[in-house]
Amino acid sequence: MIDYIIVGAGLSGIAVAEELLKAGKKIKVYENHSQASSTVAGGIYNPVILKRFTLAWKADEQLEIALPFYKELEEKLNISIVQPMPIYRRFNSIEEQNNWFEATDKPSTGKFLDPNLVSSINSCIPSDHSFGKVNHTGIINTELLLSHFRHYLLSFKGIEKEEFEHDLLHIREEGCEYKGIHAKGIIFCEGYGMKKNPFFNCLPLHGNKGEYIIIKAEKLKLEVAVKSSVFILPLGNDHYKVGATYDNKDTSAQPTENSKEYLLDKLKAFLKCDFEVVNQVAGIRPATPDRKPLVGEHPNYKNVYCCNGFGSRGVLIAPTIAKQLVKNLLEAEILPDEININRYQSYFPSLSS
Repeated sequence: MIDYIIVGAGLSGIAVAEELLKAGKKIKVYENHSQASSTVAGGIYNPVILKRFTLAWKADEQLEIALPFYKELEEKLNISIVQPMPIYRRFNSIEEQNNWFEATDKPSTGKFLDPNLVSSINSCIPSDHSFGKVNHTGIINTELLLSHFRHYLLSFKGIEKEEFEHDLLHIREEGCEYKGIHAKGIIFCEGYGMKKNPFFNCLPLHGNKGEYIIIKAEKLKLEVAVKSSVFILPLGNDHYKVGATYDNKDTSAQPTENSKEYLLDKLKAFLKCDFEVVNQVAGIRPATPDRKPLVGEHPNYKNVYCCNGFGSRGVLIAPTIAKQLVKNLLEAEILPDEININRYQSYFPSLSS
């Protein structure tokens, strides 16, 4: 008997796994690497929506939980994954400047947005309307984190690198059983893969494909993140990640030439130096109609849970949601209505139908 089976080892899965392990629980994780959104993500932690200069949903609260969570994992796994880095928003008009100044006066965004504009940050990225600096931001190396956390799970046989076969799951009154493993409960953290989950595929989860290109630009020498029409993020050794796209129609896993051309057009509009494209990556973000996560127990099956729908802000959201779910599991703490899957209870077929 173990405590919980976790299906999926992206940001959601490892955050839930870590919270359960800290509580002394025995877990088994299943991961077949079918979903790549956590791995290919930009990894930015940024509480401000830089299109409208507004605070993302509960982002200030999530930031206070996320950074200590990742720093604890740095120490636990003996890796460096947290890279504090300011983001500079490149303004395209006087109107954007004025909107920025308005946002700096608001209590919610003022502590993140610097009221002192910067006329230039890099000779290769000019602007006629200056730059605004976003504080308390940075990058989490999600690829390194996921790789090392999965290796850590492997060290005590806490992970199985195989596809989870939903039809082999047997739900009991006291828990569940899968391939001879008995658990008190099961938590599905499958990302967009939940569309194939017979227990939760009725939920309104939709895919939002994101693509990045990786460029090499030897003359750029950029050490901060810049947001113009797209983000450009330093990776080291003259390499930069540029993106991302948002496509809710294409749910294929492969990068596309159309997205590459789109990103190149956006990049060439503000980057004034030579560069070459060295790679392109894609992933499907799990998104929801109200842009809130899908968390909680299945209305028809006891001890069957999901933790999903983080969209493009998984780096910020995952640690907070994992804590809330584990407190719900272990301490019967009620989940907030805005994330609880009960808000979509009418989507679930009744057992008698």
